[in-house]
Amino acid sequence: MQRHSKHSSVRSFTKAAFAVQLALLSATGAAQSTSEDDVEVVNVTGSRIPRAEVVSTSPVTSVEEFQLQLDRAVNVEDIIFKLPQAPSSGASGGSATTIDLRALGQNRTLVLLDGTRAVPFGFRNAVDVNAIPAGLIKRVDVLTGGAAAVYGADAVSGVVNFIMNDDFDGVEFSTSYEMPEDGAEQFNAEAIFGGDIMDGKGHLTGFVSYSDRQALLAGDRAFAMENNTEVVNTGGYYTDVASGNSFGIDDSGALTEDKNTVDSTAGRYLVSPMTRKSTGLFWDVDLHDNVTMYGRALYSQMEVWSSGSVGQTPISVNEEVTLTADNPYLTDEIADQLTFDANGEAVVNVERNLGLGLQKTKTDRDRFQFQVGFRGDITDYLRYDGYFQHGKTDETDTVYNSGYETTSSGTSSFAGIANSVNLFDPSVSLTDLETTLTYHTRERTQNVAAITLSGESTPLFELPAGPISYAVGYEYRREAGVQRPGDAFSLGTTYSSSSSVSIDASFYSKEAYLEVLVPLLVDKPFIQSLDFEGAYRVSSYSNTDADDTHKLGLNWTVNDDWRVRWTRQSAFRAPNLGEFAGPVSGLSLALFDPYSDQFISSLAGRFEGDPCLLGTGDADQCARLGAPAVGTEWDSSSAQYTYGGNPNIRPEKADSTTIGVVYTPEYIEGFDLTVDWYQIEIDDAIWVIQPAAALQSCYIDNPVAGNPLCDAVLRDPETGFITTALVNDFNVSSFAQEGVDVTAQYKFAAPQSIGGEFSFNYSANIVTLAEKQLDPTLPVEDCKGTYGTACTGDYASSLQADYKHRMSFGWALEDVNMQVSWRRIGDVVYASDPSVSIAAQNYIDVAASWQVSDSLNVGAGIDNLFNKEAPVPEAGATRYNTVSGYDVVGRSIGVSMRYTPTL
Repeated sequence: MQRHSKHSSVRSFTKAAFAVQLALLSATGAAQSTSEDDVEVVNVTGSRIPRAEVVSTSPVTSVEEFQLQLDRAVNVEDIIFKLPQAPSSGASGGSATTIDLRALGQNRTLVLLDGTRAVPFGFRNAVDVNAIPAGLIKRVDVLTGGAAAVYGADAVSGVVNFIMNDDFDGVEFSTSYEMPEDGAEQFNAEAIFGGDIMDGKGHLTGFVSYSDRQALLAGDRAFAMENNTEVVNTGGYYTDVASGNSFGIDDSGALTEDKNTVDSTAGRYLVSPMTRKSTGLFWDVDLHDNVTMYGRALYSQMEVWSSGSVGQTPISVNEEVTLTADNPYLTDEIADQLTFDANGEAVVNVERNLGLGLQKTKTDRDRFQFQVGFRGDITDYLRYDGYFQHGKTDETDTVYNSGYETTSSGTSSFAGIANSVNLFDPSVSLTDLETTLTYHTRERTQNVAAITLSGESTPLFELPAGPISYAVGYEYRREAGVQRPGDAFSLGTTYSSSSSVSIDASFYSKEAYLEVLVPLLVDKPFIQSLDFEGAYRVSSYSNTDADDTHKLGLNWTVNDDWRVRWTRQSAFRAPNLGEFAGPVSGLSLALFDPYSDQFISSLAGRFEGDPCLLGTGDADQCARLGAPAVGTEWDSSSAQYTYGGNPNIRPEKADSTTIGVVYTPEYIEGFDLTVDWYQIEIDDAIWVIQPAAALQSCYIDNPVAGNPLCDAVLRDPETGFITTALVNDFNVSSFAQEGVDVTAQYKFAAPQSIGGEFSFNYSANIVTLAEKQLDPTLPVEDCKGTYGTACTGDYASSLQADYKHRMSFGWALEDVNMQVSWRRIGDVVYASDPSVSIAAQNYIDVAASWQVSDSLNVGAGIDNLFNKEAPVPEAGATRYNTVSGYDVVGRSIGVSMRYTPTL
């Protein structure tokens, strides 16, 4: 009943809004003759109302095309990494790069292309921004705070809007090459073309792009090798079950008393290799005086090699096999260690690296989006804009250097060859056990249809300060996803500890929205203008109840020098496909265990060992819950890390407030300063509590009977060992963040002796409060200026610095531009142990460009000029001994060229 009434609310709201439109339309005839000349209008991020000036109540930080080109951005990842508002892992070690504004979670950041939704790649609604062609981006707008009343769900922490250069005229060829030391080289080539079509009635812009990024291995960086991952060697370690005799075989083939291991760290991906091919078209055509058709068609094909979900640990066996006395590979020295029964058989436990190399996953991801729309003027005071877009992402994950642990008949693949190959020869080839496996295939689709009517109240009335501007519309959206696991990972017949599950889910939403811009006062003492902005959205979702959202805003222009803005907005985030429909599945806890040879570095921080076994837990609490004694040996591969969705999940609710000042003094030409304070509060947050956080609370921070987080990690009632870590989605958390964004720029003439113009730019994010309460029964955590899993989750950044800036100084001559930039990440402490800290990190970049001729521009630069290495904390590392968010590449020298022939 409740959902039905919500649908009725949408219909009632829509009918009322369009009744107003009809009234305005009927009154237009008498007013048309008095209309003023056409004024060019623009769309601003954070509003659906076209306006003559790029002025909004919502705080927006922009990165312009000039800076993007000077930075030689090959991938969008290169752009995001330098934004103070967006913690980033830099060059990604995974198969996708997402945006996490304010470290509140990637699924709380809405990503737009020219004001409409980009296509997600997975079930958590995140967008792989590396699929967006960096060379065609005109501007990047970052909006702070909730914007659900304007754009719909998911715009909780903010919006990132990529404005594309869809009105390009001419032809341009560009290429760039980045050259770090020993890996992560990047090459990009792009061609852009554009021009008028149909005798000037339309415009077409197209592009073709190719980029390639090489791998950077952990062995190429000293900090990544400080703690190695040891695995058993290919000689193996053998234990005779009957007698208990054991022996190892070293890499030369000689017998040893102890197990022999090798370090598998060096060959692991610190930066994943990636190849991207993309092409696309943007168009608009005047079909009639008042009808313009527009649209876009974008396609990208990406291939990324990464650790994937299976990790990069080499395949090894640890199982009992039967060796026969007539095995031709048994030497007398080995046979003397074994006990053969009357049938000439010996049962031997074999722990051996199969020598297949590091596992690795290839992700093939194809992304397509098509949009077609129509816009135009109904009257001089009423406009329409309607569009439909379809997007689809197809993905296949393939695992290499792995194989089937069991045969189709259910027997052990390794045991089947135990007497037919020389297991005791460390150089013997066991590639017959190797099979390339499909981890899963995934299809993710998104359909959006929307119609917006916008205009002014002039036909009916005008306020003393001017007409009311408005936008009213309706949007339908459908999200769907299908995942099909490979047989080995669904049946559990692979050597890997990972599994994959089937998912087939969808939901749709219907929403009606209204936005108004009301001029309250104009040309009054201390008030050059005072405008009110309001928005309201009624939402209905097929998979959950939904809240209406609103926006209230004031824009007060004091004079030509000062402007003050304020917003108060509500937002909500509907459960995504993974959260409400993802089945519960499990992985081996060993993949998350830094003390296990199966450990995956990219999963660091989620489990940090059993505190009762490590001796760090409260002894009384450990005894109360039946844990084994300190120092007891335990194999974490016997435990499961379970995760999945929750069909009863509810939407998140959020409120955000911003207050800002814009200062553009006339007496300081070329100077402007923007300061925006923001506050974001999120309730009923969908969150997962990682076992590391649960164990920290249960056994160290709050070791009392009845601590609810103790139930998140289950123990065997007989042995006391951990058996299961429960990591499912629940509405259990609340977050609050306050801070200040500061943006300043100053352009002024350089001394006549050198000529040209100097420029200074400063953009910073200062966090003044960051609190998270992961469960209502737990105390609020102070997360400001921290790193580590105690203040984060699966989809939020582990580095939450309370200060981050980018400052640059430039010198522009007639044909030459030079710039030096300073990026700073403030000092942080380990959230689980504030006595451990990481000092502030500073990076210096230099760049220059030279307009050689009207057609040719060349550029060069050095990022991380002084080759600052990633910091290595004493505890809490989340990525190869460092923390995600710091530069792991080091110094990188880059060159670029743009050629625009005269046609």
